[in-house]
Amino acid sequence: MIGSALSDLREIRLEKAKKLASIGQGPYEIKFEKTHNAAALQKEHADLPKGEERQVDVSIAGRILSRRVMGKLAFFTLSDETSKIQLFIEKATLDNDSAGEGTLSSFKQITELVDVGDWIGVSGSLRRTDRGELSIKVFSWKMLTKALLPLPDKWHGLADVEKRYRQRYLDLIVNPQTRKTFRSRALMVSAIRRWLDERGFLEIETPVLQSEAGGADARPFVTYHNTLDIPLYLRIATELHLKRLVVGGFERVYELGRIFRNEGVSTRHNPEFTSVEIYQAFADYFDMMDMTEQMICSLSNQICGSTQISYQGMDIDFASPWRRASMHELVQEKTGINFEIYKEVNKAAEAMKDAGLSVPTKANTVGRLLNEAFEQSVEPSLIQPTFVIDYPIEISPLARKHRTKKGLVERFELFIAGRETANAFSELIDPVDQKERLLHQQSLREAGDLEAQGVDQDFVNALEVGMPPTGGLGIGIDRLIMLFTDSPSIRDVIAFPLLKPD
Repeated sequence: MIGSALSDLREIRLEKAKKLASIGQGPYEIKFEKTHNAAALQKEHADLPKGEERQVDVSIAGRILSRRVMGKLAFFTLSDETSKIQLFIEKATLDNDSAGEGTLSSFKQITELVDVGDWIGVSGSLRRTDRGELSIKVFSWKMLTKALLPLPDKWHGLADVEKRYRQRYLDLIVNPQTRKTFRSRALMVSAIRRWLDERGFLEIETPVLQSEAGGADARPFVTYHNTLDIPLYLRIATELHLKRLVVGGFERVYELGRIFRNEGVSTRHNPEFTSVEIYQAFADYFDMMDMTEQMICSLSNQICGSTQISYQGMDIDFASPWRRASMHELVQEKTGINFEIYKEVNKAAEAMKDAGLSVPTKANTVGRLLNEAFEQSVEPSLIQPTFVIDYPIEISPLARKHRTKKGLVERFELFIAGRETANAFSELIDPVDQKERLLHQQSLREAGDLEAQGVDQDFVNALEVGMPPTGGLGIGIDRLIMLFTDSPSIRDVIAFPLLKPD
């Protein structure tokens, strides 16, 4: 029944499109010259008193969101990218010249042939109604695009969250907050690039198609190049190629772009996402902590106007300094387990069970058990920005061994609102150590771990040429914009998230 009604509406609109064409009104115009947008008019003429007109020439274009026809008067709401404004349509004004025998008057054209959803352009002057609504008094109008399908009902038509993601264009039309979210995202991406560029970093693009997927523990997407007759992978990180650039002599490089990981979908995960990876020669993970804190504080001020935000009912303060604590320290605080005293896996596992934590079979070293205990007991509680530092070497194959703590590496992850937002290392530059760790990763992959890395021999060769001491940092753009826009799901901040075919 719903499909039949929609089809009937479409046929009615098709007939209107033909009628518009017959009278020279589009229905699909080539261009329109605008003089203003809705937001600028609202701001520039905020002082116009009720009931008065202002003789200024205004030409504006947008989509019709609502319409009311009352005899010889009509009120339409026009929306453009910036805001909304009312159209004051008066028969006496539009029909001051005779329309001619047997033809629709201009007033009848606009009131009978223009529907909600259509794009039109109008010219006129300004008037504030007795109710205080700034309006454009329409002198002339032009159909720009006739919409053949109606818009969803503003209040009920997009209650289906999946439909909002699947038909994002409708979501953008009827939900101003969605447009605001993606505007904030665009501003944040620009601000990150500007912040880095101002500090001497160069953005250099690296390959999306790679012969060996590396730089992260993740299952890659596999594709195939027909001419070269070889399998290829979509990149799971930009890390190994950016490090090659540091080997080549660039001291400050970054890339902000898409990453692809063949993983599950959740409120925090999308198989296609955006990150920025940053590498600075002669720096370590402490420098990366300082950089992360300074950048995110700056972004919060620019995007939100403050370092204090509210996310899903949680008050978060980005003002410096942020807490820095080791994984060992945080786990002991929450569970009472001091993993530093355990040398045997079985005893550490028993301590976890005694504390009410589960012990996965894949956690076969003390370091992996420490990380499991952290993920289960600590991670969800890290609401305020917290640098978790000094990770087990087993889960950090690309990070430098800690300068003083055996079995650990110089790595941190930044947690905000209970989830990881950034990851950074003092980079491993010893080619012998790096190859041994990658070989171990490859053995894990061969044993069935689909997220383990392989050996990128060319990257090892690059390290053998010599890489200076370097600090590296990766920040998840999507999760950061979730925070700044108070969005509960990563799908809310990705314009076209991956979905199963409808």
